[in-house]
Amino acid sequence: MEPTPFDPNSDFATIPFSERQLLLAQKLKDNGLPWHPHVGCFVWDTEQYIQPRSPFPNGVYFILSMSRFVGIFGSREMLKEKLVWIPTWHQARLLCHRMGIKDNSITRMWHEHDFKKPGDEILALYQLLLSALIVESVDE
Repeated sequence: MEPTPFDPNSDFATIPFSERQLLLAQKLKDNGLPWHPHVGCFVWDTEQYIQPRSPFPNGVYFILSMSRFVGIFGSREMLKEKLVWIPTWHQARLLCHRMGIKDNSITRMWHEHDFKKPGDEILALYQLLLSALIVESVDE
């Protein structure tokens, strides 16, 4: 059975997966965001390697079966190398705590930004994470 493609004219995206979000997720990966591939993660297939095409917009997939993804890429490590993890809002908040980003920094972010569009909040969380990764790499 062929997947039904996402139709932006009639479907509501579960997560926006905007180009900006995907590019920020790529920057997070490029700057060493720790990730262990597992069921429940959204990933971006930048090389359009996976067939059939995703029902989500912009080449984003949801890992429902690790054995299926490992079967496509050959190993968990290759999957990790070839795909970009797109943390959900909840995962991004957990990462903030794990990386030592204080709650007051997150609260300040909510107060200082005027989030006008759906998805703006996750972009701000990604920016916080990216800043923390950059500072961490400079400290090393």
